[in-house]
Amino acid sequence: MVNRVSRQLETWCDLEGKVVLVTGASAGLGREFCTDLAEAGCFIVAAARRAERLKSLCDEINGSSTITQAVAVELDVAAAGEIIEATAQKAWNVFGRIDVLINNAGIRGGTKSSLDISQDEWEDVFKTNLEGAWMLSKYIGRHMRNAGQGGSIINISTGFGLNRVQQHGSVAYASSKSGMNHMTKVMALELGRHKIRVNAIAPAIFPSEMTVEIFKKKWFRDVAKKIVPLQTSGTSDPALTSVIRYLIHDSSQYVTGNIFIVDCGATLTGMPIFSSL
Repeated sequence: MVNRVSRQLETWCDLEGKVVLVTGASAGLGREFCTDLAEAGCFIVAAARRAERLKSLCDEINGSSTITQAVAVELDVAAAGEIIEATAQKAWNVFGRIDVLINNAGIRGGTKSSLDISQDEWEDVFKTNLEGAWMLSKYIGRHMRNAGQGGSIINISTGFGLNRVQQHGSVAYASSKSGMNHMTKVMALELGRHKIRVNAIAPAIFPSEMTVEIFKKKWFRDVAKKIVPLQTSGTSDPALTSVIRYLIHDSSQYVTGNIFIVDCGATLTGMPIFSSL
């Protein structure tokens, strides 16, 4: 009885045959999402700028499979609209459809104040974090609509995009992710009629290639113990991968327009953790 109930509650552990496009797949969280979803039975279209890293990822996934389960598509989400449109078409053609788009590609930018940040840096952050996610969602969303298949779009945001916490030196980053959160809700409102669900995940800082140095610092661990309710920083697997699997699975068919906060309660205090503390 216990095992049967457990399987019913964790049906999203099996995502056999789902086709997932992941941006920012060459490293960090994006790479982890790809390998985890491949283990769950998904076909992966891995997109990023660094072709060699994408090849390494796809070789790793395909090496343990009897079929081609992962294919690389080179993509700079900050590129011009016509390039993103063409890449969306290419990605769609790989397996003949895309069931899920995970807008994971993003950049933090510098930590200059709002008085010192340059226009170029502002535009780079917004083109990558917000404009690129919108354009790819637009073109993949059109394919989903025209195919009449529905789908799931998952935007990877951040806790610093929430109203309840602000961070020094993050005017571009936080603003772009706040925009992504609002975009998520509006797109959910508009795309629901086509059975396309749109949700976002707002994580805290998780161990990854980009954050490896900060996790080595004793002060960081000490601060986490003092102000984070769960007294830990957690790991992306299963903290984030489990939420992503759920939002891909058909059991979440009534879930749209939500921002899922995965941060061990860190943002409840309103005190951000950042490198200049």
